[in-house]
Amino acid sequence: MSIQRLRQLIRLLLSTNYSNRRIAQLAGISPNTVRTYRNKLRGSTCELADLALLTDNKLVSRLSPKIPTDSVKRQPDWPHIHHLMQAKHQTLIQLWEEYRSLRPEDAYCYSQFTHYYREYVKCIDISMRQYYAPGEVCFVDFAGKRIPWTDPQTGETHLAEIFVGVLGYSQLVFAMALRSQKLEDWLEAHQKMFAYFNGVPQLVVPDNLKSAITKPGTFPEVNHSYQELAEHYGVVIDPARVRQPQDKSLAEIGVLLVTRWITVILRRRSLFSIAEINQAIAELLEQLNRRPFKRYEGNRRERFEGHEKSTLAALPTKPFDIGRWIHQQKVNRDYHIYVLGHAYSVPYELTGQYVDSKVCQSKVEIYFQHKLVAMHMRSFVQGGATTENSHRPKSHQDYAAQSKTHFMTWAATIGEFTSALVSAQFINSPEYSLQGCKACSQLQKLARQYGNGRFERACQCASEIQSQTVSSVRSILQCRLDELDKKACPIQTQLPFHHNVRGAEYYVNGGQ
Repeated sequence: MSIQRLRQLIRLLLSTNYSNRRIAQLAGISPNTVRTYRNKLRGSTCELADLALLTDNKLVSRLSPKIPTDSVKRQPDWPHIHHLMQAKHQTLIQLWEEYRSLRPEDAYCYSQFTHYYREYVKCIDISMRQYYAPGEVCFVDFAGKRIPWTDPQTGETHLAEIFVGVLGYSQLVFAMALRSQKLEDWLEAHQKMFAYFNGVPQLVVPDNLKSAITKPGTFPEVNHSYQELAEHYGVVIDPARVRQPQDKSLAEIGVLLVTRWITVILRRRSLFSIAEINQAIAELLEQLNRRPFKRYEGNRRERFEGHEKSTLAALPTKPFDIGRWIHQQKVNRDYHIYVLGHAYSVPYELTGQYVDSKVCQSKVEIYFQHKLVAMHMRSFVQGGATTENSHRPKSHQDYAAQSKTHFMTWAATIGEFTSALVSAQFINSPEYSLQGCKACSQLQKLARQYGNGRFERACQCASEIQSQTVSSVRSILQCRLDELDKKACPIQTQLPFHHNVRGAEYYVNGGQ
């Protein structure tokens, strides 16, 4: 019998002269029960007003007093036992055996011991209801149950991670599927969540996964990339305490709702990509957010649109570049650093210094003392190198500029034979041939040493004798063969007169 029905029965017994059967009809109980309580009240001198002042427990104990027992059991120290139970691998049966070993004769049996311990825990295991202002906080977490999908090209089956975000005031739920719980996916999920809310809350409460918290504890260390995202959107990261799920109770509720109304449904379907999963999640998610509340009017979507949407901060106009940070890298003597197996250049003045690099999807940014000093397109060539020419010292720039095009431009300023000689150094060789560049560098030295005029004539001589090499040009210049005037050479027009010279008549007469 409920306490309300018991009080109604007592009021009818003390204030009316109805029969037991009539009171039984009015109170909805049996006549025998009415007779029993009439007998209990017959010997009592209490008035109805006195009984109305008693608490429920005192009223029950007054009408049905407990029979005292002869044996009195020894009460354990429940606070001490509960404190010991917080230790790892501690069990109740161990503590009961220690408690009983002191005095077995007045100790509880094991079933009573566990019963009273559970009753004690109920008294201390209480929770405080939290109230969140509109736009104040958002809770984020990954769901434990994942959604399988099949790659149509390979036929392999993968499991999609489910990211869940819940606003504190309206309890609006956001969910999306990701390939993994890695940093890049974690940051992308936050971007999509803020876009779904069309605003930014003041606070984000994540769990202690590695993508969010690098070092958990009393003073948690937030992942640098995650902190950078928070600074970009203007939110504060306040991670939940380790093994304290009550710090993010709404996230746990959101995970439970997504699992019941989305994940379980999609696990029965055949899905073939992450995009297909997210498309299906979007449809079911809107249905979930429009489901009516059980305890008060409206639904999550109406509560969000009516009270919380206007309190969210505006989204930044500039998109956030998702990237992974690599800290404290020493610049090598060749003014390069290695990022994921590929070398990227920095200004040569930073040789020997320590820099930080941010690896994005399409670019690599390098910072020195929080200042951007270099930016490169990201390369996935392992063992390769990406070098910005302006990062080199002047001497290295000149050396790096050496190529067939570079030397042909120089040769064109001297003459056609010089151009032909330079071109000959790269026959059957690539434009950046080391051997050809060295040969052309030596030709430049000869031109500076002997002058462009003599050098052009020496190249002409080398071309005429079909020996277009550096050694031939050097030999011609050293022997001054380029200075010989061919027109000044004497030409003998007729043979000189001499008595030993026979002449043509001698041969006409047959040598007679």
